[in-house]
Order: sequence, then structure tokens, then C-alpha cells
Amino acid sequence: MDTHYCGSQNCVDKREKKGSHLEQKLICDEEQGNYGWFCSDEEAGIDSRHDKEWRALAGEGTTFFRSCLNGLNTICGIGILSISYALSEAGWAGLALLFLVAIVCCYTGILLQRCMDTDTNIQTYPDIADRAFGYYGQVILSVFFYLELYLVAIEFLILEGDNLAKLFPSLSFEVAGWTIERTQGFIILSALIILPTAFLRSLDLLAYVSASGILASLVVIASVTSSGLVDGVGFHSKGRALNPSGIPSAISLFAFCYCGHAVFPTICSSMKDRTKFSKVLILSFTISTLIYGSMGILGYLMYGEEVKSQVTLNLPNGKLSSKIAIYTTLINPFTKYALVVTPIASAIEDALPSTKSSRSTNIFMRTLLMASTVTVALTIPLFGDLMTLIGSFLSCTVSLIFPCICYLKLFGISRIYKLELMFICGILGVGSSIAILGSYYSLRQIAENL
Repeated sequence: MDTHYCGSQNCVDKREKKGSHLEQKLICDEEQGNYGWFCSDEEAGIDSRHDKEWRALAGEGTTFFRSCLNGLNTICGIGILSISYALSEAGWAGLALLFLVAIVCCYTGILLQRCMDTDTNIQTYPDIADRAFGYYGQVILSVFFYLELYLVAIEFLILEGDNLAKLFPSLSFEVAGWTIERTQGFIILSALIILPTAFLRSLDLLAYVSASGILASLVVIASVTSSGLVDGVGFHSKGRALNPSGIPSAISLFAFCYCGHAVFPTICSSMKDRTKFSKVLILSFTISTLIYGSMGILGYLMYGEEVKSQVTLNLPNGKLSSKIAIYTTLINPFTKYALVVTPIASAIEDALPSTKSSRSTNIFMRTLLMASTVTVALTIPLFGDLMTLIGSFLSCTVSLIFPCICYLKLFGISRIYKLELMFICGILGVGSSIAILGSYYSLRQIAENL
């Protein structure tokens, strides 16, 4: 009978105190300091069904509340600045599109959880692809998955550099006789401030960082509201009921706002009780939709068709509410960088031999990862246009297309209800259309700017 390793000393101690119907053999590898038990394949099946109980007994994993904070911080990000512009593109009917995109993205997130439930060994998004399509499927998804996260991390750094340079136009940087251009200096400075958060390996600890990011989004809404009420802007714009020509652009922006699927499996696998992840998703999407909807309505009522791609650019100069909104906007990248790069860093660390996977090695790898994102942010001049192109293609692929095809492969078409199957096919069609059209318009925009 085949046996395999499946536990930790803490969990074993708890199980022995509680008593177990499984026959266990405690083993100790003194050289590595690892403890656990061996059990048969049959017994491992029984153990996997009790995964929730053993994790809870061991005190491991992230709580439901902190998982909600991580999930909400993943979804509710810098897209809040552009939601009013997206609404102006589609008209008031865009609110219905916002709710529809939220429902679809929440559903595909639940599909990822169902895929993870097929095997308790699945911990990450690439693991799902490996389970569904084998090694080559895992490689293909990993290319989309890690490239999306990597580019988003770079986008955060560029966003910090550009905005800080506008806030402090007279500030210059000089190091050891070298003069550094202002925007580049702020990118490097932002990276140095963000770097300590990248060393946090536990999503339980990152929940505290996520809480500050969520608070920042709420402060931005409050500041914009104050600008309308106190600073004389008002809420007088009627807007348009529907603008058909702007619907594709609006849907692309809405999809970008809700594309957090690359991080969802990491959040799910970090939980004490993975069965509650669907509730985490529903709560996170509900709250984020209320936040997005509120900001969209406020900005559109205040500025109508004149609203800019970032609503903070419309706010009156010199006003306290405007300054608070702009400064708070700069907090979001600081709170999200670690959450975005954690899956990349974890994959690199897992690929290292166990003998090299020390704390100092992990710190070195995450520092190297930060250095590489800073280098790209400093050297690519057309990164904004490239991000639009890759965001349209990668985000829709990772968040809409891959969850559906993985689910269909793992569960089989014959085992899925016809109504749900039709809904999934509709998502695949719309997701593919957004990816193709978004890539086309992005390439055209790049060609015009060259």
C-alpha cells in the first residue's frame, strides 16, 4: 500500500489530543526539522475531507474577515478613478453594465473555487490549469498570469512617479553627483518605501495593508463628494441615458476594475476554511460595486461629459478636498503592490530547491523582483499604451476565459446544467470579443502615438 507525507507537527499534536480514527505513524526528520505522519492513499482521501478541521485545529490560515479585506483590496483599486469616465462613455445605462460585469466576474471567481475543490493540493491559479490541461496548460496560463501581475506591479510604480512629480514639480534628485530626472527619482523612492511590504509572505499580515487601501478608496469618495457639496462644483449634470458607441470602451474599463482573478486562488488557499471563499467573493464584489457605483454617479453628476479619465484631474485646484483626494490616490499602489507580487514571488521560491529556500534567499528574490520592476518602469517610454494593450488581452483572458474553460474541462460538459452551460458559453463569447476588440483599439492607439 502506497504512503505519502501529509502533515505538520502542530497538526499531529492536535489530532493526537483530539483522537483520530486514522492509524498514523509520526515521523521526524531531525536534519530538516520537519514533522508529520505517513498515511495510505485511502486514508489520505479521508484526511482531505477533514482539511477544514485540521487547519482550524492547527490555527493556520487567514480568517474570513481578513480574507474579505484582501479580496476587496484586490478588486477595488485604481479603477475607481476612471469609473466616472466609463459611465460618461456609455451613459446612465452603463450602471446596468457595471452590475452585469460584476456578476459575471464574481461567477468566474466562484468557478475557480469549484476547480480548486476538485483537489486539495491545488493552491494557485497555475495549479488549476495543471489539473485541467496538464503541464502545457499550466505553462500557457502561467505566461498570461504572471505577466499580467508583473505589468500591473510596474504600472503601480509608474503611477506613483508621475503623480508625485506633478505634486512636487520643483523637487530634484541628486545622488553621488548624479542628477536623476524627477519622475524617475520618485519611482525609485516609491519602490524603496514599498519594498518592506513585499517581504510579507503571509496574506494574514497583508490584510492590514489591504485595510489601508480600502480606507483610501473611501476617503477618495468622501473628498470628491465634499468637492461637489462645499467647493461650488455641484451636481447639476444630467448626462445621457445611452451612448451605444461608447459601450465597448465602458465594458473594457468595467472589466479592468473587476479583474482580480489572478490573486483569488492565492487568497482562497490561504484561508483557514476554503469553503467560505465564495462568501468572501460575494461580499467583496458587492461592496466594491457599491463603491464603484457611488463614485461613478458622483463624478458623472458633477462633470457630465466633461469628466476626464481620472476624476481627480477635474477637481478644482488649491482646495483642501482636492488635495486630500490626490494624496490619497497615491496610497493605493503602496497597499496593493505586495498583494500583486506575492504569487510571483511564491512561484519563484517554490521552484527553488528546499535547501536554498531560506529566509535570506526569499528576501533576496523579492528584492530582485522589485529591482526588475523598477528597471522596466524606468526604461520603457510607451508603457502606458502597452499596458492598455496587455491589460485588454491578459485581464480578460485570465479573468473570464480561463476560468470557464478550466471548469468545463474538469467537470465535463455533460455534468453541467444546460442553463449554466449556456451562460458559460456566453461569457466565453463576450470575453473573447473584448480581448480581440480591446487589443485592436490599443494597437491602433499605439500606432497613432508613435
